Amino acid sequence: MTPFKIHILGCGSALPTLHHNATCQIVEIRGKFFMIDCGEGTQIQVRRSKVHFSKVQAVFISHLHGDHCFGLFGMISTFGMTGRTAPLQIYAPKEFEDYFKLSMELFCKGLEYKVTFHPVDTTETNVIYEDKSLTVETIPLEHRVPCCGFLFREKPTAPHIRRDMIDYYNIPISQINNVKAGADWTTIDGDIIPNNRLITPADNPRSYAYCSDTRYMKQLYKKVSGVNVLYHESTYASEHKDRAKTYYHSTSQEAATVAHEACVGKLLLGHYSARYINEDVLLSEAKAIFPNSFLTNEGMVFEV
Repeated sequence: MTPFKIHILGCGSALPTLHHNATCQIVEIRGKFFMIDCGEGTQIQVRRSKVHFSKVQAVFISHLHGDHCFGLFGMISTFGMTGRTAPLQIYAPKEFEDYFKLSMELFCKGLEYKVTFHPVDTTETNVIYEDKSLTVETIPLEHRVPCCGFLFREKPTAPHIRRDMIDYYNIPISQINNVKAGADWTTIDGDIIPNNRLITPADNPRSYAYCSDTRYMKQLYKKVSGVNVLYHESTYASEHKDRAKTYYHSTSQEAATVAHEACVGKLLLGHYSARYINEDVLLSEAKAIFPNSFLTNEGMVFEV
């Protein structure tokens, strides 16, 4: 299967620590690279990830707290200094638009590439990006400021051609797409070869849901039902459940509850409070509810 990977560049929260960087991930799918959130120091983390600056084609900002967006303009400026010419798309809450334009005018004049801002309504579920192989959909979340998550979903692909059968029946290349579309093949002797002998089933479309920051939402599981991988913020352990509720964050138990109810394949934890030197307590509490839970850490890469 073609790569569908999640590169973890940062998994900390608002207070800077020596253990983690501010929130940022890169989604690699079918040779395309999309950034989610862009906290302070992101461009250094991109360097460490060995993802070339020129390959990032879009940035998705979940909300306007500094640990999710303070690194954006420095990175845009650096992209310009490295000779980038490919356009860059920015998807962010509509409330960001005026500040974005002002900051571009102040800090990013004279770029030799085009940066386009796409305002996002965080209160609605909408497809905000689409190409021939992928859609990106917003997931409304509940935080102290307008906030949404993002659902990356592959489009269904065509079945795989059985090369041995194509060669055996001397099917010309010009007919391959018809076979992929479901056509049978008629030999020169008039025998009809059913389509299911000429193909193997297509790979199941994969999906990744990113949910940060948010307090526990009882109905969120419906939005992320059945995804292969779910990232759900897990700022606190259960002993700080009241604090999570006050500041519109989640515990790892609550993240695991969403994963369990949504029947996802894998849960990634992150956005850890600075109070935790070791996040094992977050992982153990999550695994008690959803065993296939994992701590994220800078430099990790997860397959979807």
